[in-house]
Amino acid sequence: MDIAGFSTELNEWLAGAALPLWQESGFDRKNGGFVETIDMAGQPTRANRRSRVQPRQAYCFAEAGRRGWKGDWQSVATEGLAYFDRVYLQPDGFYGALADADGKLLDPSFDLYNQAFALLAFSYLAQVFPDRRAEMAERSNRLREKLEAYCKHPTAGFEEDNPPRLPLCSNPHMHLFEACLASEETEGFDRVAWTNLADEIAHLCMDNFIDRETGALREFFDHDWAPMPDDKGRIVEPGHQFEWAWLLLRWGERRGNADALVKARRLFEIGEQYGIAQPRDVAVMTLLDDFSVADPVARLWPQTEWLKAAARFSALTQGEERERYLRSAVRAATALSRFLDTPVKGLWRDKQKEDGGFIDEPAPASSFYHILCAIYELDDCLKRL
Repeated sequence: MDIAGFSTELNEWLAGAALPLWQESGFDRKNGGFVETIDMAGQPTRANRRSRVQPRQAYCFAEAGRRGWKGDWQSVATEGLAYFDRVYLQPDGFYGALADADGKLLDPSFDLYNQAFALLAFSYLAQVFPDRRAEMAERSNRLREKLEAYCKHPTAGFEEDNPPRLPLCSNPHMHLFEACLASEETEGFDRVAWTNLADEIAHLCMDNFIDRETGALREFFDHDWAPMPDDKGRIVEPGHQFEWAWLLLRWGERRGNADALVKARRLFEIGEQYGIAQPRDVAVMTLLDDFSVADPVARLWPQTEWLKAAARFSALTQGEERERYLRSAVRAATALSRFLDTPVKGLWRDKQKEDGGFIDEPAPASSFYHILCAIYELDDCLKRL
């Protein structure tokens, strides 16, 4: 199948199966909020709910609505955010980490990652609910200002908590960067503030997260933004090579920054050359900084990031280079499709073992954000060819 065929097939799966299933079974009509997982029979589980799932799912349905999906995206997006506020929002203005299925908060602790997804949801809800745009802009500004007051790093980026704890992590900055790129283009939001923060994170990535010798992006750092001295400092995730490449391409194109495009190309090369396991042809979970495989398990989400980055590169290139990225996109879409082959259409597998078999477990709601974004990104990029 060519990449246009994959795009059509994935869109049909999304609109006809996944969105209806997760709108119906993935939202808890009794207690409110989005469920953490749905089992392979299509039934919601009572697993504890990570707070990040709530704004991620609200984003999914807001973006589906913006794109023209005809299902009831409005109620689950608005009620999901209301549940997120009711259950997880703390007196200090930050969101806690974990609740049970009945809405009892189990872990109120701060995690920068969870705040980043709150900011992403605010941006997308502002776009689809014009009557709430001013509210979302104010909430977005307030949370950003609280983060800057609470855990701003002395030189760039953010600490993991206050008082600071190690390691510092690139991953939450990646999602803050994504939220910045959305917020700077959302009508009514503080464009200057979000643009400045996006630029700060982009340069932190290019100067510190990405190794100057190898071009690989690391995960864990000491307080000076140097790699952690232990084994954590050696971790390189193929999925994040692709995801940061995709974000740097977007930022670099907007800013006219050629260095970002060069670094993104190298990140993609590393992910594709070292992070794709053969003969499975799937992106694995973890490498070390010598590019040896540390964890051969393949999770769903790196396949989506591979697809997003390949699609974006194809839109920014010409000739044989474009064809190369389109071939890579077909490989990524093929890998993703294997994870979507489930007994109930609209679910997904999360983990593929080294032998090619999938772990039998419920589908995590958190993956929907990755899948939906990849499908829509592929749409957008194919329109640019």
